[in-house]
Amino acid sequence: MSAADRLSDQIDDLYRGSLADFTAARNALVKAERGADASRLRKLAKPTVVAWAVNQVYWHARKTYDQLIKSGERLRKAQIAALEGKSTDVRAAGETHRRAIADAVKEAERLAAASGSKPAPDALMRTFEALSLAAEPPEAPGRLTKELRPAGFEALTGVTPVAPPVPEPTAKDRRREREEAAAAKQRAAEEKKREAAIKKAEAAVERAKKKMLAAQEALKRTRDQG
Repeated sequence: MSAADRLSDQIDDLYRGSLADFTAARNALVKAERGADASRLRKLAKPTVVAWAVNQVYWHARKTYDQLIKSGERLRKAQIAALEGKSTDVRAAGETHRRAIADAVKEAERLAAASGSKPAPDALMRTFEALSLAAEPPEAPGRLTKELRPAGFEALTGVTPVAPPVPEPTAKDRRREREEAAAAKQRAAEEKKREAAIKKAEAAVERAKKKMLAAQEALKRTRDQG
């Protein structure tokens, strides 16, 4: 076994082992190594409870983990195919993926409980979802160090969505469009007539006010002269 393979196995054992013993085990490995290997080991981050529980599914329930990853790949391919306008059953792929996530969460909780840990189910679900839908794994399998969140549509970067074909309008559609356009034109004409009538009435009221004021002024002058 090469030195690189030996070091890789030691790192695997570190993430497969007890979370409570992680720091002590890592420090012991650092002391046993020299140079770049020791430096690499020293930089290894201790996983969160959720990340550690996800790792345990990889190490101790590989079948459940593999089913999760495969179902995520199928769902991602189905989503991409749908965006590209191809025929695919996204709903069925999504249902299979949700069941695989539920199974993985159950295994993670079981394995964590055996070590006295209780990771949050919601955080486990989000992390398994993100891990299984990622185009590229964020970290080496079994060596996750932190919780993950599912990506949005940016996870499908590079896919060119194809718009569904627009159906040709039927004779009924064209007739309805003409009727709607004529009705809209009539409403606009009626509104214009109403606005003109209102302005005309307002102008008449204003003229009447001016006449009344003029009459009041004339009456006042007549009284003053008398």
